[in-house]
Amino acid sequence: MSELTRRSLLRGTFGIGTAAALAGLAGCGVPPAYVRAAERAAPDRSAADRRLLFANWPLYIDVDDHDKQRRPTLDAFRRRTGISVTYTEEINDNDEFFGKISPALMNHQPTGRDLVVISDWMCARYVRLGWVQEMDRTAQPHVARNLDPQLASPSFDPARRHSVPWQSGITGIAYNRRRLGREIRSVSDLWHDDLRGRVSLFSGIDEAFALLLQGEGVDITRWRPDDFHRMADRLRRLVARGHIRRFTGNDYIKDLDSGDVLAAQAYSGDVIQLKADNPDIAFVVPEEGGELWAESMMIPNLAAHKRNAERLIDHYYRPDVAADLAAWVNYVCPVPAAREVLAASKDKERAALAEDPLIFPDAALRQRLATARDITAAERPALTGEWNAIVGL
Repeated sequence: MSELTRRSLLRGTFGIGTAAALAGLAGCGVPPAYVRAAERAAPDRSAADRRLLFANWPLYIDVDDHDKQRRPTLDAFRRRTGISVTYTEEINDNDEFFGKISPALMNHQPTGRDLVVISDWMCARYVRLGWVQEMDRTAQPHVARNLDPQLASPSFDPARRHSVPWQSGITGIAYNRRRLGREIRSVSDLWHDDLRGRVSLFSGIDEAFALLLQGEGVDITRWRPDDFHRMADRLRRLVARGHIRRFTGNDYIKDLDSGDVLAAQAYSGDVIQLKADNPDIAFVVPEEGGELWAESMMIPNLAAHKRNAERLIDHYYRPDVAADLAAWVNYVCPVPAAREVLAASKDKERAALAEDPLIFPDAALRQRLATARDITAAERPALTGEWNAIVGL
């Protein structure tokens, strides 16, 4: 197994400086950097210039087994449409990429990109600021038909007019069943004495807070700041008595594999890959629930090839294409119809993916999944400051 997976690259730690900057932008009423809908579009060159530039995270797309520079699902799009794609793996951190393209967006200038993939908690800021364009869903029949209903209406973009999930995933708990010698069923199971000094949690507030709130019995779709403060109080006590070994980014994969930690807050897709090498590792969605998240495609303001980008998004919502992508990246597929494509495969390993609930959650699991409401611009400076003081950022 490659120890470096796409999701584990994500740091996502939304620093106080950037949070304060965004809060300043929000101000009262219409933020100074807000772009009105009428000012978001540029003349579309798609018909005459059959190409687009697609910015994504590393290790987040299928590659050819014999030529790592080739990406079969993109090649299929070019053959189907005649549109070529310049694909860049330039997004390594939500905060960093925001800083990279925000000067252009703030100043009503093109970013040079037609399509970007951003974590939904950060997508919310782009949508609020009016920095991304509304899509023409009539040009995206596969999206309209095949988008997972559980991902179809996030609070920041209720009709998904500005964003479409690229991949999804679950934040839950990974643990070494053999070394721990018991099952973990609840977030509270992490706080038992036999795990003192052997637990890790995510360091980024946006990656960590929802699951911890769920452990407190909070409905994360409508949590309140008081809920956050109560959770933070518990976490402070756990840190003070040395129960949390450390707060991590992708390091939790190494720590679990080596046995330095026995239980960790974890992403479903990472654990699928980790279990392939270490069958003692288990992943659980706690009884209280787990967070269902997505990373979504958006078209920045003044993109020169909007129609081409819309067609590429729709391409990835064809069940056969979604199946190819899911088989490679192993995250929750936002196209449930892809399950039938994989199930019909003559390749046993590929067909087995159709039965993996961490790629295609069943009805029972879905009942325990929820998507957290976003931390608002007004809440973020105080909550991020409180969080960072706890985790030592």
